[in-house]
Amino acid sequence: MSEKKQFSTALTKVNDIYYPMIERQLTGNGIQFDDYSKQCVLNSISAINNVLDENNISWNHPQLDHSNITEILLKVASLKLNPSASPKEVYFEIRNVNTKRKDEKGNDIWKKQIKMEIQGDGNDAILSRFGRDVKTVHQYWLVREDDEFEYPIYNGIEMTPPKWRPKGKGKVVRVVYPIEKTNGTIEYYIAEREDVIKNLIAHVKNNMMNETFGFAKSRFEAKPDQKEKIKAKKDEIIQRIKELGLDGALNDKEIQKYISPAWKEEHSRESMIIRKMRNNIVKKIPKDFGSAYVALKYEDSTNDYEERVRKDITEHANAEVIDIIDHEEVKNEESAEELQKEQKQESIQDETSEREVIQESFIIDDKEQEYTSKPPF
Repeated sequence: MSEKKQFSTALTKVNDIYYPMIERQLTGNGIQFDDYSKQCVLNSISAINNVLDENNISWNHPQLDHSNITEILLKVASLKLNPSASPKEVYFEIRNVNTKRKDEKGNDIWKKQIKMEIQGDGNDAILSRFGRDVKTVHQYWLVREDDEFEYPIYNGIEMTPPKWRPKGKGKVVRVVYPIEKTNGTIEYYIAEREDVIKNLIAHVKNNMMNETFGFAKSRFEAKPDQKEKIKAKKDEIIQRIKELGLDGALNDKEIQKYISPAWKEEHSRESMIIRKMRNNIVKKIPKDFGSAYVALKYEDSTNDYEERVRKDITEHANAEVIDIIDHEEVKNEESAEELQKEQKQESIQDETSEREVIQESFIIDDKEQEYTSKPPF
């Protein structure tokens, strides 16, 4: 068998495993698996394959969570998100999950999961496709601190549009989205830089979730008095962020311990802040998905933290994500505990049985597997 044929056979097997499952679940929920959705799935498998290759992980790696990949492919198919679009609409990365279970030797059992993150242009694509009464999403404005800008003026239902004269200097202090509605009117949605501090606080809270500050061995083993000390320390850090403001907090050495590099590094900080401002606008604009299933996939995609809590309940009881990078919205530890107690919804499909099917399907012999480290497209 030639190298090309072996390579094709292995990657075809990957596609053949996922395609029927994605199509079955979408059609079972009244969603058409059209050509563009198929292309999004194909490109996502290629992108995920690249991520696995970069981390020296094969598709039949025993620690790889295939049900997690299935869930991601359902999202990109239903929301029509294309990782090969330019600019990219979605990207993937590896994260490790401690299942809180032990093996025969008493060691923790870990899972490797693919994490999906919708980028700014992905949210724009979703808004263009599913926005309620949205006809056109025009190019957004990046208003800098040295630019001349006048806010819109309202007189009853009449509006005088905003005015912007770019100068091209200074930090981006606001983002403006001009959105044309189906009735011909244009509405202007504005997000301010200073409001991104709410996103930063949510990010820090999430990264401090398992932090004990040396008061206890772990938050799960902390005693009542230790929990009080941990909570007081967390509140102190959050208060410090509020006092310093966005840029001050990002430069603070103590706070930087709980901030991911994408937030604090100079080369990526501005891009992150702009993306947050864009997301803060787009996510608040009403959308009509025409399907409760698609709406649920969107909600899961834009709130990774709540998705993780739901998965703890429905699949992984007591799972713990250890390398959290960035989440749009989180709730504090107490709210998360209440959510774990109250939220009892079941998964739409039985992913447990699917996981077993996928794991059995990904038995690729060593000779064939060596060609699966690169995408076939």
